[in-house]
Amino acid sequence: MNRFTTFGVATAIIGVMAIPTAAFANDAHVHIGHVATGWMDTPDNAGLLTTAESEAGVALQHAGLALSKPGNLDSITLHTRHVMHAINPESQAGGPGGGYGLAKAASGANTHIGLAAGTGDASDAVKLHAAHVGASTKNVVSWSGEAMRLAEAVLAADDATAAAESAAAMRDLLEAIVNGTDANGDGRISWREGEGGLTQARVHLGLMMKAEGLD
Repeated sequence: MNRFTTFGVATAIIGVMAIPTAAFANDAHVHIGHVATGWMDTPDNAGLLTTAESEAGVALQHAGLALSKPGNLDSITLHTRHVMHAINPESQAGGPGGGYGLAKAASGANTHIGLAAGTGDASDAVKLHAAHVGASTKNVVSWSGEAMRLAEAVLAADDATAAAESAAAMRDLLEAIVNGTDANGDGRISWREGEGGLTQARVHLGLMMKAEGLD
């Protein structure tokens, strides 16, 4: 793969469905809940990271489908439009996915994990792992924008060969979004800038929740 480089507490709790209110010991936990288990405007009120994972899975699936017929320009562009809808539903009318958008969900997760770390009652564990989740979700937001630019290049292509080339780069980027990427070639994928994706964000969110007794 190529290298790729406030809500009040009472209101916020409305968006958290999966963890009982009694489980929240402080404001930091409320924002962790928004990332992990529930937010008020996501499909089925799922957590923002869960929503990002779902939309990214759809986008990656259709990026693969776009390359399943590399000589067919219509097929490539059709599935590329589906990728775009999964990343940002406002970019394409209709398509697969939850209709929320990978970019919006990842941005929301990044915001709320930052809010969790910034509360006055955030523990050292929250601050530590929030930095890791935040770095990975920031990567996802950035890569989502680049994936959209590659998708636009697919749609602008005059022939299937050029479209497939951009679609392949788009697919590689979506793989990084989902799984992360070993950008520095050290044989491992970290949470750091340029490497961490949704998988790494999920791992470090889990470590945070375990440390806080929310797992």
